Amino acid sequence: MDVWFWVWAALAAVLIVGEMFTAGFFLLPFGIGAAAAAAANYLDLALGWQWAVFLGLSAVLLLGLRRFADRVTHEPPEKVGVDRLVGKQAVVIEAIEPADGAGRVRLEREEWRADSPAEYVIPVGSRVIVRRVEGTHVVVDPVEPARSPGQPVAEEGEERP
Repeated sequence: MDVWFWVWAALAAVLIVGEMFTAGFFLLPFGIGAAAAAAANYLDLALGWQWAVFLGLSAVLLLGLRRFADRVTHEPPEKVGVDRLVGKQAVVIEAIEPADGAGRVRLEREEWRADSPAEYVIPVGSRVIVRRVEGTHVVVDPVEPARSPGQPVAEEGEERP
């Protein structure tokens, strides 16, 4: 055993312990590869073979464990918290103005402050879809097609063209 045995052994220990503090099985393949390289050194294989064992085994294990991790750590079927709101439809209860983008929407049984990147007023009663949640308000896009810029905005109670 020479100094490379201790280098491989220390690297294996650091990587395997480091895996305990990370997610996704990223460091583990390299830790196992370093342990195998230490074993190759113990068997008196040349340094080039030790590197080949380390790199080859690490690559094979990384690919295999990544596929396993992707299968095991999939997105939960039901979103929780504010993530459950993304993609849902809401009804505008206070017009969303283009100047400040602020208004209010009713989403399920809750009222939310709403912003929109649309460049026109989204009137009361319009249906919108939630694109994301930013702090205490939702960012929405109208479900109906956008009006042309010169088309007048219908006031509350008026019929829209």
